[in-house]
Amino acid sequence: MYTQLDIESHFDGKLKIAYLNQPETMNALTKPSLSDLRDFVKECSDDPTVRCVAISGRGRAFCSGQNLDDAFVQGSEHHDNDIIRRIVTDYYNPLVMEITRCKKPVVALVNGPAVGAGAMLALICDFVLANNKAYFSQAFSNIGLIPDTGGTYFLPKLLGRQLANYLAFTGKKLSAEESKSYGLVAEVFSEEEFNSKSLEILEKVSNMPTVGLKLTKKAFANSYNNTLKEQLELEGDLQQEAAETEDFKEGVSAFLEKRKPEYKGK
Repeated sequence: MYTQLDIESHFDGKLKIAYLNQPETMNALTKPSLSDLRDFVKECSDDPTVRCVAISGRGRAFCSGQNLDDAFVQGSEHHDNDIIRRIVTDYYNPLVMEITRCKKPVVALVNGPAVGAGAMLALICDFVLANNKAYFSQAFSNIGLIPDTGGTYFLPKLLGRQLANYLAFTGKKLSAEESKSYGLVAEVFSEEEFNSKSLEILEKVSNMPTVGLKLTKKAFANSYNNTLKEQLELEGDLQQEAAETEDFKEGVSAFLEKRKPEYKGK
């Protein structure tokens, strides 16, 4: 079904991992791979059996950014600005929106270099787990472009204006450990432990109260634009919605009965 992705299912289908599967190009993004990713995230979002979503790359890279051969099929199109606009609006922006509004946690498993749009593909996910051999680079400036894939929205919020400018202007490579120190990466694991340690975390997330995580994600997203008063009102509304779930009732019962809860994501 997905010609550009390799899909893995874990924990009885609770976790779905999409691997970018063009290792010969370091998983450079193409229009088909962007469409496949968008469809994959949307399908996982709508599938009640899926509780967690992850994106990674096959081979030695996570993603090297846009495949320029795919963007510019004919040499004359290098100067056609509408080509860039169409790729951004028709392929990148829909993917960004699907990831950010996905009803399930979306985790980036960064197994190697993440460059340009590849770096932002990771950073727009809900959190990032990285191999210690990975690095991140906002390489857009190297070819005269601006950060896209949500970069101009998320980078200043993640890093602050000064550091966002510095990384965007210079394209500096940040190691996985540096990225963690800046708050871009949640955890860094050795190359040998990356898969096993990542799966441990993903298994935990896959068994958490899924609706509560969705509502948390919604609350955080709205906090960017809300006043404090508006955010507090939203918290009350979302907390009530969370309290009406089966998982909340299970969590309370498990606490009172001093046992481990068994959440169903409902």
